[in-house]
Amino acid sequence: MNNKSLSMYRDVVGDTAIMQLKELAEDLKGAKIVHVNSTRIGGGVAEILHWLTPLMIDLGLDASWEIIEGNEQFFNVTKSFHNGLQGNRVALTTSMIETYQETLVENNKRLCPLLENADYVFIHDPQPAYLFSLCPEHKGKWIWRCHIDVSHPNRKVWNYLKKIVSPYDASIFSMPLFAQRLPHPQFIIAPSIDPLSEKNCDLTQKEINRTLERFGISKHIPILTQISRFDRFKDPIGVIEAFNLLNGSVDAQLVLAGGGASDDPEGEAVYQEVLEAAQDNDRIFILRLPNDAHRTINALQRASTIIIQKSLQEGFGLTVTEAMWKSKPVIGGNVGGIRLQVHNHHTGFLVDTPEGTALRIRELLRQPDKIKTIGKTAKFFVAQNFLLTRHLREYLTLMLAFRRGLENDLISV
Repeated sequence: MNNKSLSMYRDVVGDTAIMQLKELAEDLKGAKIVHVNSTRIGGGVAEILHWLTPLMIDLGLDASWEIIEGNEQFFNVTKSFHNGLQGNRVALTTSMIETYQETLVENNKRLCPLLENADYVFIHDPQPAYLFSLCPEHKGKWIWRCHIDVSHPNRKVWNYLKKIVSPYDASIFSMPLFAQRLPHPQFIIAPSIDPLSEKNCDLTQKEINRTLERFGISKHIPILTQISRFDRFKDPIGVIEAFNLLNGSVDAQLVLAGGGASDDPEGEAVYQEVLEAAQDNDRIFILRLPNDAHRTINALQRASTIIIQKSLQEGFGLTVTEAMWKSKPVIGGNVGGIRLQVHNHHTGFLVDTPEGTALRIRELLRQPDKIKTIGKTAKFFVAQNFLLTRHLREYLTLMLAFRRGLENDLISV
C-alpha cells in the first residue's frame, strides 16, 4: 500500500475540499473498512483502490484492501459473467456456477474473519460477490459496488447474480442508467482519477520525447491514441478500421497501447487479432505494455493530438478522464460512462461507427484551434467532476448515512 495523504493534493483541489473531507471523516474515525476485488493490477477498479484505501487511512479510518484468488477456470467463468452482464449471450452452466462458488468458499477461509468483523465491506463487481453468502455472522454493512453497465444484461446471468447481491445492505453504480432494480438502497458514485499518480502527473517534454523515440513514433506527425486493455468491448479492431478509412486524407499515426488484467483470460486472443488487423502498417503502433507502465501511458497521452476510446460497452472509461485531464479532445464510443464525460463539440465527440470516428478525426485534425479549445474545456470539466476528492467524499457520505440511519434518504436510483 502506498503512503498517499490528502495534503499532497492541496495545490490541485484546494483547502476547502480537504477540510470538507476531514469534517466528514470525523465521525467515522476508527471504523473498520474492507474493500475486496479480484486483482491488484490492471483495470480501473484496481487503480481506484490504490489511492482510495490509503486516503481513507489518512483520514483515520481502519481501511484495508483484499483480493480473491482463483485459477484460470475461475476467471474464465467470471469473465463470462462480465460479458453476460454487459449483454452478451452466455451459456451459464451448473459446472460454471460450481467453479465460481467453490473458489469463493476457498477464499472465504482466509477472508471471513476479517469481513465478519468489519464495519463496512465494499465488494467490487461480480467476482467476489458470493462472499456475502458465506459470512452469515457479519456485523457490519455490506455494499456491492458494480463498476459494470448492467442495464441490458443476459437474463440468465443477471438472475443468478441478483439472488447473490439482493441481500446486501446497498449497491453502488456509476450511473443511474447502469442499475437494475434491487430490494435495497442504491447509490450513484462516478469513478475518478488521481491527478498526482504516475499516469496523470506532469511530465517533462524530454521524457515524453524519449518515450516516442523508444517506440519509433514520430513527434512531427499527429498521433491518435487509444489506451485500453486488449478487450473486444474496447473495439481496437474498429479503431484500426477508422484509421484505415482516413486513407491519407490527413497525416496521422495510430497508437493502440495497453496490457491486460490478471482476471481477464481473453487478452492474448484479442491482442493477436489486433496484430493481424494492423497488417504491418508502419503508421500503426501496437504496444503491449506491462501493467506498471503508468509513466509510459502518461507520456503517450500527453504526446497525442487526439485520444480515442471507441468502446462498445463501457462502465465509465477512466482513460477518457485521464486524457481530458491532459487537455486532450476525446473521440469516444457513444456508450456507458463515456457519455458522462464526452459532450459533442465541448469535450470531444461521441461516435457509433468506424466511419463516424474517421469523420471526427478529420474534422479535428483540420482545425488545430478547435483541438486546443476542446482540450481546455475537457480539463476544466474533469477538475470540477472527476477528481478523487469528490469520489472519496461520496464514499464517506454513504458510510455516514448508514451510521446515522439515513441511507434511505440518499437513494439515487
